[in-house]
Amino acid sequence: MTRRVESSTQGWWISHISRPEVVLFDLDGTLVDTMGAFAGVAVDVMVKHFGLLRGNARRLYVQTSGIPFAQQLEAIFGEHPDNVAAAREFETRKAVIAADAVMDGATLAGVKALRAAGLRLVVSSNGMQSHVETFAARTRGLFDLALGFDGSGLEKGEPHVGVVANRLGVARDRMMFVGDSVRDGQLAHETGLAFVGRAGTFPRHVLERRFPGAPIVDSVGELPALLAA
Repeated sequence: MTRRVESSTQGWWISHISRPEVVLFDLDGTLVDTMGAFAGVAVDVMVKHFGLLRGNARRLYVQTSGIPFAQQLEAIFGEHPDNVAAAREFETRKAVIAADAVMDGATLAGVKALRAAGLRLVVSSNGMQSHVETFAARTRGLFDLALGFDGSGLEKGEPHVGVVANRLGVARDRMMFVGDSVRDGQLAHETGLAFVGRAGTFPRHVLERRFPGAPIVDSVGELPALLAA
């Protein structure tokens, strides 16, 4: 499926991608443009609970994105006593935004084209499982699996990839992960999946620098042409 090149500082990254059998998509920031709104909520929460300046709060939220918000708080603040309350407030407010999140026209067209070409599609997100299921239920059968974070060990990365391999019967070298964060690229590398970065949450130049050779797209709508090339 892929040809890989080694970098002593970055590890193994994808230099070419041919047609996979399964495409795993991150949700927020990749399939739906919710990251700006989520960042606004995160900033409010971190200012309220931890006294950060708004600019610093936004920077820290984006830098640690790609993992559940509760884990982001632990990464930023350690075992702070307000972590639980802050995470609860964030998830409550996030759910309101997520309930209305839909794919834009270009993204929807790209996903439908991949499905029509015979690829199996999976949502792999660290958003709450209920959020991911609600999104998938609105997509009329486009996705074979909708995997989120349930607090019991199911999360993006190895747990999700294991579920996909077992339930869809597909080897890892026939899977591809599409995500918008640096953490998404790291998880793809750690689990042996090809990676395509979706610029937006992180600028294109940041993703290109972190994952040399990996294709970077501005929209999921570009994927059918990329995989057909």
